[in-house]
Amino acid sequence: MSDRGRLALIVWSVLVSQVFLYPGLENTVAALGGGDDILAGTWFLVAEFGAFVVCAVLWGVLSDALGRRTPLVVLGAAGGAASYLAVALVPQLGVTFGVVLLLRVVGGAFTIGAFSLSITMLMDLSGGHGRNMGAAGTAVGLGAALGSVAGGQLATVDPLAPLYGGAVLLGGVAVLAATIPDRSPATGLPVDAIADHIRTRPALLVPFAFGYIDRLTAGFFALTGVAYFRDAFGLDAAQAGLTLALFFVPFAVLQYPIGWLSDRIGRFLPVVVGSMLYGVTIIGIGLAPGYALAGGLLIACGICGACVSPTTMALVTDIVPATERGVGMGGFNVFGSLGMLSGFLIGGIITDQYGYLPAFLAAGGLEIGIAVVAANAVKRIVAT
Repeated sequence: MSDRGRLALIVWSVLVSQVFLYPGLENTVAALGGGDDILAGTWFLVAEFGAFVVCAVLWGVLSDALGRRTPLVVLGAAGGAASYLAVALVPQLGVTFGVVLLLRVVGGAFTIGAFSLSITMLMDLSGGHGRNMGAAGTAVGLGAALGSVAGGQLATVDPLAPLYGGAVLLGGVAVLAATIPDRSPATGLPVDAIADHIRTRPALLVPFAFGYIDRLTAGFFALTGVAYFRDAFGLDAAQAGLTLALFFVPFAVLQYPIGWLSDRIGRFLPVVVGSMLYGVTIIGIGLAPGYALAGGLLIACGICGACVSPTTMALVTDIVPATERGVGMGGFNVFGSLGMLSGFLIGGIITDQYGYLPAFLAAGGLEIGIAVVAANAVKRIVAT
């Protein structure tokens, strides 16, 4: 298997390990002593992604400063595997849900290293930025698609099974990552020089902002979207997982060809127009009167998301030089993780206070808003 293929498999595996938890989240959280309301699930997810926010750029800075990525991916995956296993063993130890949340923080600090730096290693490859980020996006989408289906099935067998499955996958990532050669700059860069370079590239804020909102919608669907489909249409965990796949399959399948296409036609149309249509379809799901229409709009959401995800990551690669890619992608993942956090919180809190429809309106409206506000900035970047 090529290095691109192995790196894509690593990204895929990390996503599967995370998405395993989403379809049966309320069952898993209840089994861990967190209760069965939507806010308990919110904090369970927020704990991990809070660590993502803090640690993503630290892994990137460390890898660029050392000029090494492979051993850090191995370390991140191994630490993530250990944390998933520790959480799964909590019921046998009789500790509180607070300990579960602490373990989720530790696990997030490790897992983001494996995820962010494996994407950075894809950025280090030749062959076109859109193509490489399309491979990353396809891996993300396929990982989410399989994880949603398999995670729902596992949760119906045992609410803790998704955690054990995630531990196994992350352990496999550690082994696979050790076989991939480093292509990062051999000498690395001083940390202060990297920070100076990032401050002089304000254009990075554009893909970071899109990454933030796009991940916000992903966090929204992972928590509130799953809860909505289960409550509104009476689905169990397995059926909820299959429903999420309606979004993630087209999201996965189309990312590589759209990333490749963006190398030829430019990033503007996929990023800006794709974001606008994405927001409209999100709102449509909240307004849909029946499952069939809501499911069809989920497919449309997946298509629109496939336009935005790889081209936004490719914008980062377009802007930063090779020696700063670790920090560039680390920063992108910081904003992305903040977006996931915001999606969990916005979806969970608005739903708890006002219901599902206002939450869908908020998530879709933010996606449309970033496209409108940042359209001219994207045009300037692609013109340079």
